[in-house]
Amino acid sequence: MTLRAVAAEAGVAPALVAHYTPSMDAVVADAFTAIVADELREIERIVSDVDDPATRLRLLLSTLLDGSRDDVTLVWVQAWGLARNEELAGQVRAQMDAWIEFLEAEVRRGVERGLFVVGDPAAVARQMLGMIDGLNAHALVRWGASAERRALMGTAVEAMLGLERGALAVAAG
Repeated sequence: MTLRAVAAEAGVAPALVAHYTPSMDAVVADAFTAIVADELREIERIVSDVDDPATRLRLLLSTLLDGSRDDVTLVWVQAWGLARNEELAGQVRAQMDAWIEFLEAEVRRGVERGLFVVGDPAAVARQMLGMIDGLNAHALVRWGASAERRALMGTAVEAMLGLERGALAVAAG
């Protein structure tokens, strides 16, 4: 991908693209950030009307692992693979931090209400993000069914939060 190719696709002169962006690395980093930040905002909206922390997590995990977000998962996987691009690597780290912050807030919500038993919500959030990323990467190669991935995630998160088995179970679908 080159600035010239971007200009051709946009139907503008290459100099115009170069005027607004310093490099292709910046274009790639900005595109990554726009895509994945939008996904986080969407997930935040999806759970925003739900009060119960366990229900929020169940909805969050179900949505992230239902197989409908493979296009965004592919963007993440490609970004990790292109991390030699320092601008992109910095944006990947920033977006991962945003996800950790969001997940940690969800865990803390349950701890504060006495529903989750967690000593280190930040560590649980990091573990959850790693599992979400890994299971979604599995989905890209169609390894295991969506329902199996959701069940694996639910069982692990239930254990980390001190919930009864099945508390985060999602109906098959």
